[in-house]
Amino acid sequence: MRPEQAEQRIVKWLKERVKEADCRGLIVGLSGGIDSSVVSILCKKAFPDNTLGLMMPCLSHGDDLAHAKLLAEKFNIPSKTIELARTLKDVFIAMEGKELDESSYGFEIANLKPRLRMAVLYYFANKLNYLVVGTDNKSEEYVGYFTKYGDGGVDILPIADLLKRDIKRMAQYLGVPKEIIEKAPSAGLWSGQTDEDEMGISYALLDKALEAIESGDTSGIDPEVLTKVQGMIAASQHKRQMPPMLKLGERLE
Repeated sequence: MRPEQAEQRIVKWLKERVKEADCRGLIVGLSGGIDSSVVSILCKKAFPDNTLGLMMPCLSHGDDLAHAKLLAEKFNIPSKTIELARTLKDVFIAMEGKELDESSYGFEIANLKPRLRMAVLYYFANKLNYLVVGTDNKSEEYVGYFTKYGDGGVDILPIADLLKRDIKRMAQYLGVPKEIIEKAPSAGLWSGQTDEDEMGISYALLDKALEAIESGDTSGIDPEVLTKVQGMIAASQHKRQMPPMLKLGERLE
């Protein structure tokens, strides 16, 4: 499929989902990354007057906010900046009774950042009657590289059938600034964090393995890579399904 065809189908799908939900428009987190940029542009194309991008720095790299602003300005996307660093620190103090040590916090704090952002997104979504649009791509969805009830807690996922390499092609086609396309993908969870370092595999290898798994022919994939990717898929299954519900099978008397 050519990028222009994907654009048309996604824009049409976004319009259909908003109409179906009896909503007015779309809201998306503007992170300054390539996935967020592609989604934001497509949302703007679907709803030129009813798209809102939220920039929510939370002890983030300075370039992220600068790139998010660059994207919003270039494509005339209405946006707001909500600074969450103080909020994160206050929440940590309330929970732990001490100041947050930014140099040594673990995954429990790193994952709190996208969950705070999602709470803010839904505040504005409820206020405006907009749908919250997720920015996860197929590569991330497959292996669970997203925060449960954080960036994974959204209403719709328009690019979840596009591998990371497809996102890069879409970004080039849509005119995303070069500095956003070429920087190392990062969820911004801590200083110096990159997606590939955290996952322990490059997107190029991951995409190749996922394509092979989908096709049913994994003969060309290194066995260690295949085992790793299959393990990531299995371990993250809980992120892609509703929580298990106990069925008692009988009514209480």
